[in-house]
Amino acid sequence: LLTALGRLPSAAAVGSHPQQWHRYWRYPAIFAACVGAGWLAWGVQRLPRPGLAAEVTAKLDATGVSHAVTAVLLNIRALDTLLEVAVMLGAVMLVWSLGPALRPFAPATSLPGLPALSRLLHPLFLLVPTYLLWRGAHAPGGAFPAGAVLGAGGILLLLADRVGWMQQPRFKPLLRLLLVAGLALFLAVGLGGLLLTGTFLAIPQALAKSAILAVEVATALSIALMLMALYLYGEPAR
Repeated sequence: LLTALGRLPSAAAVGSHPQQWHRYWRYPAIFAACVGAGWLAWGVQRLPRPGLAAEVTAKLDATGVSHAVTAVLLNIRALDTLLEVAVMLGAVMLVWSLGPALRPFAPATSLPGLPALSRLLHPLFLLVPTYLLWRGAHAPGGAFPAGAVLGAGGILLLLADRVGWMQQPRFKPLLRLLLVAGLALFLAVGLGGLLLTGTFLAIPQALAKSAILAVEVATALSIALMLMALYLYGEPAR
């Protein structure tokens, strides 16, 4: 997101008053940040003591998983997780809207060891996310750390110039489809719960484990591609 800033027009290109935006929006932005921080502090102070662990544990058997964090993220507070994925997708759309697609810097010629390093580490970048997805059902893990590790491996491949299909126009529809797959499946599960139970994102207990696993896998893949897409189209022009 910071490198995407380099693709915005310069102050000279937008007019003769480069500080005008700052003058009008600096104090409202500071005020909004202070209000948000105060509201967050107030909410933290009102949390029950020692916390909500007992309430979560009491409902754990009905969530489809055996770990409290995964149960909260993908069942009890699933709407929060859905919106987090939507925010990431919105960030990708914002970066893409800054201008034409740019080809990332591939230092394969100046760093000849990079392709070999990517080949050496690539199995780990597949095994570790798979393990994190499997671990999420009973221990800390799940879609977001799995997607982050897989995305890191993908960025390494981009640096080695080994993901050329992401930059080819004929594959653009497929790339867009894969980027929204996690959010789309999450929404489909939510709407399915609405039809079956009358409540959005309420998953019947008999289907909870399979539905959560499907959402975890699709979301992890989408998160990895979002991170790669942010890097691929977020580089400032040279």
